[in-house]
Amino acid sequence: ADTLDYVALGDSYSAGSGVLPLDAGAPLLCLRSSLNYPHLLARQTGAQLKDVTCGAAQTKHFTSSQYPGVAPQLDALSRDTDLVTLTIGGNDNNTFIGAIVACGTAGVATGGNGNPCEKLYGDKFTKDIDAKTYPALKESLRAVKNKAPDARVGILGYPWIVPAEADRSCFAKMPVAEGDVPYLRKLQAHLNGAIERAAKETGTTYVDLSRASEGHDACRPAGTRWIEPVLFGTNFVPVHPNALGEAKMAEQAKEALGLG
Repeated sequence: ADTLDYVALGDSYSAGSGVLPLDAGAPLLCLRSSLNYPHLLARQTGAQLKDVTCGAAQTKHFTSSQYPGVAPQLDALSRDTDLVTLTIGGNDNNTFIGAIVACGTAGVATGGNGNPCEKLYGDKFTKDIDAKTYPALKESLRAVKNKAPDARVGILGYPWIVPAEADRSCFAKMPVAEGDVPYLRKLQAHLNGAIERAAKETGTTYVDLSRASEGHDACRPAGTRWIEPVLFGTNFVPVHPNALGEAKMAEQAKEALGLG
């Protein structure tokens, strides 16, 4: 069989921002890892990878440049593209990633008590997802299909960042108030739901990570968690997958896309 032409699109969850070593060929600002799930997937399937993932990417960066010298991500696609993977939407309209930051700030202020973030923001974030992120996701996936009509396209959900049940011990790692843990969890479920709906409506494969990532959230100990709770040196992704998380995302994508 011919080599699979594989294009990886997406944000920090696809770029593996925060996982060393960095991809030497990538723009520094994109914080792209050579151990991100696209690199792993390409190695496991023998695919020819063109990786244009970039930390902090929003859906608009599929069609417009994110940083000087960084081309719009969809420029990487062509009629010859056989496989496309992506994660996108978490940075759009400052909803999901914005909410994590906002809830952390609010949680610190109350010493981890109550649900200050939910009280402050209510359904603002979920409304934004419905009104803005969801239509942008649909439009983006249609654009991917237009530029790569023969490709298998898989969009991954975001792995769980907080547990289903609040746990006091988590506050030191993730400064989110106890009552805001279920609030953030619901918000993430809402975002993943929007991604899944957009995938269904555009004939895209949705790679569901909710079952696989259960019990591997940022509150878990190292070696168990897929998501790192705290930042080091990068300021635009408050939480990002670690090497284990990227490896597991590769595994799930491979299975969902029927890549052996």
